[in-house]
Amino acid sequence: MNYRHAFHAGNHADVFKHAVLLALCDALVAKPSACFALDTHAGRGLYLLDSVEARRTGEAGDGVEALLRRRETEPLSRYRGAILACRARHGDTAYPGSPWLLAHALREHDRIACCELQPEEAAALKRQFAGDPRIGVHQRDGYAAMAALLPPKAADTRIGRGLVLIDPPYEAQRAEFDPVLAALRAGLLRWPQGMFALWYPVKQRATVQPFLRRAAHLPAKSVLCVELMVRPEESALRMNGSGLLLCNPPWRFEDTLATLLPALSRALAPAGGSHRLQWLRQADG
Repeated sequence: MNYRHAFHAGNHADVFKHAVLLALCDALVAKPSACFALDTHAGRGLYLLDSVEARRTGEAGDGVEALLRRRETEPLSRYRGAILACRARHGDTAYPGSPWLLAHALREHDRIACCELQPEEAAALKRQFAGDPRIGVHQRDGYAAMAALLPPKAADTRIGRGLVLIDPPYEAQRAEFDPVLAALRAGLLRWPQGMFALWYPVKQRATVQPFLRRAAHLPAKSVLCVELMVRPEESALRMNGSGLLLCNPPWRFEDTLATLLPALSRALAPAGGSHRLQWLRQADG
């Protein structure tokens, strides 16, 4: 695997994905009982946007930096607050990966497992969370870890609620859809009450549509498709947007997204962008 997220940290896909992730965490902690989060492709957990890798692509300029320049408050204040909290602790160019955001948003009695296969990234992740008893870092394949870590347990008490974030690099492009759907199906069968969030890139609509048709048949009570496009879908140059497939999302979560998505679109795609919110399967009642 050659992918390094440091080249892409803070880009439009990160902003979209992480804003929705924080909203999911807020829904989890609205109830007092403990919850569990599994990040299957965690990366190193923290990035510096003045690094050689980040400066080479400059993708954060059209992502998190564009959003911060707008100074828009609601409904992006939750995301903005997390970025500023990260920078207050780690410096003005820091950008939090999903493990950092999970640790920031969840509580002392919650538990988090982060999986990362690349040795260098996993070592950085372990250093980042050394001393935090809530977080377990596993250097292993994220798909395989779902079979080992689901359903979750905390001591002798089973945790009934939680979230699984699946965020693979898609180095194999469309070929990644097969293993990711297989892993998602297996995870849902092992932990049917869990929430699952699967991120995917949108480069060509013709490639994504068969994936979504298959996703509609996953063994979940409900499946919600959420997408943010930052440029017209027919552009063939690069990733035009990205999506999240949400299985078993929180009750009325579509209302939260209905206000969040337009704000993200204004910040990241002031011209030529669009967003989509569609139920692929909706729970009865």
